[in-house]
Amino acid sequence: MEILSPVGNFEALYASVRSGADAVYLGLKDFSARRNADNFSFDELRRATEYCRIRSVKVYVALNIMIKENEMSSAVNAAVSAYNCGVDAFIISDLGLISVLQNLLPEAVLHASTQMTVHSPASLIPLKKLGIKRVVLAREMSREEIKNFCIEAGKEDIEVEVFVHGALCMCVSGKCLLSSVLGGRSGNRGLCAGPCRLEFSASKPGRYDLSLKDLSLIDYLDELRQMGVVSAKIEGRMKRAEYVAAATAACRASMESAPDNKLLEALKNVFSRSGFTSGYYEGVLGTDMFGVRTKEDAEISKTAFSFLHSFYKAERQSIPVKIYARIKGNTPIKILFADNSGNSIAVEGAAPRSAQNRSTEKEDIILSLSKLGGTPYYVENADVEIENGLYISRAELNDLRRNAADTLSTLRAKNERNKSVRYTPARLENTRKSKPKIYTKFLNCRDLPESISCDGVILPLDNDFKNIPEDILKIAELPRFITDEKRILNRLSDIKKQGVYTAYCDNLESITLAHIAGFSVIASNGLNCANTESVKTIKSLGADMVSLSAETNMDNGRHIASAGGVGIFAYGRLPLMLTRNCPVKNTKTCTECAGKSFLTDRMGVKFPVRCKNGFSEILNSTPIYLADKADDLSAFDFLILSFTVEEKEKIQNIINAYSHSHKKSVSDYTRGLYYKSLL
Repeated sequence: MEILSPVGNFEALYASVRSGADAVYLGLKDFSARRNADNFSFDELRRATEYCRIRSVKVYVALNIMIKENEMSSAVNAAVSAYNCGVDAFIISDLGLISVLQNLLPEAVLHASTQMTVHSPASLIPLKKLGIKRVVLAREMSREEIKNFCIEAGKEDIEVEVFVHGALCMCVSGKCLLSSVLGGRSGNRGLCAGPCRLEFSASKPGRYDLSLKDLSLIDYLDELRQMGVVSAKIEGRMKRAEYVAAATAACRASMESAPDNKLLEALKNVFSRSGFTSGYYEGVLGTDMFGVRTKEDAEISKTAFSFLHSFYKAERQSIPVKIYARIKGNTPIKILFADNSGNSIAVEGAAPRSAQNRSTEKEDIILSLSKLGGTPYYVENADVEIENGLYISRAELNDLRRNAADTLSTLRAKNERNKSVRYTPARLENTRKSKPKIYTKFLNCRDLPESISCDGVILPLDNDFKNIPEDILKIAELPRFITDEKRILNRLSDIKKQGVYTAYCDNLESITLAHIAGFSVIASNGLNCANTESVKTIKSLGADMVSLSAETNMDNGRHIASAGGVGIFAYGRLPLMLTRNCPVKNTKTCTECAGKSFLTDRMGVKFPVRCKNGFSEILNSTPIYLADKADDLSAFDFLILSFTVEEKEKIQNIINAYSHSHKKSVSDYTRGLYYKSLL
């Protein structure tokens, strides 16, 4: 199992490699989910990949943000340039970019980012179709869920990567809109401001009910390896080099022998939020998983820096070489260095002199040639012979050794890639639709008005669909995080008897299950679709209609809508977070909550929390309202109107406002991000 370490700059690169990483992942200046890290220019990337190739360390480039419509060409060009620098794989979350690279750059190895929220085996079918070679699993999965996923992934020849240490987001990766909605800095675009680390209270003020401790599964590395996990990933591209060194060295020690207690203590000291958690993995959720970064934690960090710096101040000698030499009088010295990758080089020196006093022995030569400190090499085997009575100075042997090591490094660093591709964006005509269909979405069937007029009703899968009028499309919302595929397939089969044949799907897993069950599919905005290529890709995977990301600018959205079958989330309290660990349970039982709880931020703003399918959604404090934007909405094929806290008598009034393009019928509302431009 490889140790995969985070790299935000060159110091972190050296720290990772010298502390025992088998692979590193890093970002470019653009298109990376950690855009506030230093990251790498293409010149720097070329240097970094050369450094890593010499040391047999793989380099993965993260292009793992949601790609806007006007960025696709630049993203493709960035991938091609990075490929030509010699990188080993790309970590990607945007379905459109994955599809384009699969077609234009089939030689590239593609990994599915954790931002894709891969968590259940049903995702393997579409991932295989997209050419994905490895998936980075969602961090919310339990031991059994990871084990079962690995079994199925092995059947599809797809590798599995798991985060084993580092920051743990409260929200399921790829589903968070908190930072973008509250501050205009999108986590899906690599600019998360981390508002969840601030005060959010489910009861009295002063609590931090959205801040989890950092994850640590270092004690479980051997167990993960036995499950079939091929890569143990450390989070931390924004962290200091000392942190990277500590986490990497701790993983290396845990895999090769036993955990080093002194090192583990230093890792805890250099960065933690009042300790670590393995709660999701062990299936034990609750208050013990929550923690904050205190002043005491920050002060303790300073004590660990000097100790941890020792882990990467010197080169790690990890590449074995074999030495071969036959030295005779009156013949130039020739020494062969060979590594374990099939590379070999020969260096020559002057012919040895006759010894005047002590002659040079075989052991002297081996000793001199083995002094490879300051290089990544060590001598695994030396086959050396020298005739009696000859003398070679130590300085000559040292020069030969340095020349051999440098020449071997040059050979190992060699990269001859020079790929050129041409991406042509699809030409779309902006067409105005007659009138978008209106699909209304509810938390449960009890919330429906007695007389409802719309084109379709979306209800969670386990609801009763019988009382929906026959002329209204019945749509089943599949869970946003799937823990039991068999149960979902059985339920889909059951609700066909109630006239339900359409599914509302938030992830690749649910699209696949709906397709297997013979349902038509509406893909939700949770798939982070913000470009035409993503629309095409999601449709190719089984969706009939696609909702654009709620982070899509309206101008771009209208253009993308020309692809057909495109809609948007047009009304309601946008889900800002999807969480497996309910924040309300820190202070209340489910009975006390009764589905009516709120989180309150430090400014006194209240955010409703609603639970379903074993997960919680944290909703925005105010609803999106666009009924008076008829010209903009007419570009789309359908609109999603989501009702969560509204009273029944107001619901049909809001539906009517959208049906007849009324002026504003609500006083407290937001336009969301549709008329803003995210970076």
